[in-house]
Amino acid sequence: MNTLQAILKINPNAKALITRKPGELKDSIEWLDDTAEISETDINAKIAEMETAEANEKQAKIDNKASAKAKLIAGEALTEDEANTIVL
Repeated sequence: MNTLQAILKINPNAKALITRKPGELKDSIEWLDDTAEISETDINAKIAEMETAEANEKQAKIDNKASAKAKLIAGEALTEDEANTIVL
C-alpha cells in the first residue's frame, strides 16, 4: 500500500502532490486546492488497515480453497465462496 492509496481511502476527493527525494524514506505531501491536511498518523494507520485487510482477504481465499478441496474429497456441498475459489 502506498501513501496516495491511503489518502484516497480517507478522502476520495483529496488533491495532493506526493514526492520522495532520492535517499529519503518518507514521502513529502503538498496539499492542493484547499484539501484538508490528513495527518501522517492517520495515513499510516490507514496503510496498516489496508495491508491487514489485504492479508486477511488472501488468507480467506487460501482457507476457502483448502475447505473446498476437503469437502470435494468428502463429497460434501460447498459454500458459494468455496466454489468461487475453484471456479474463478
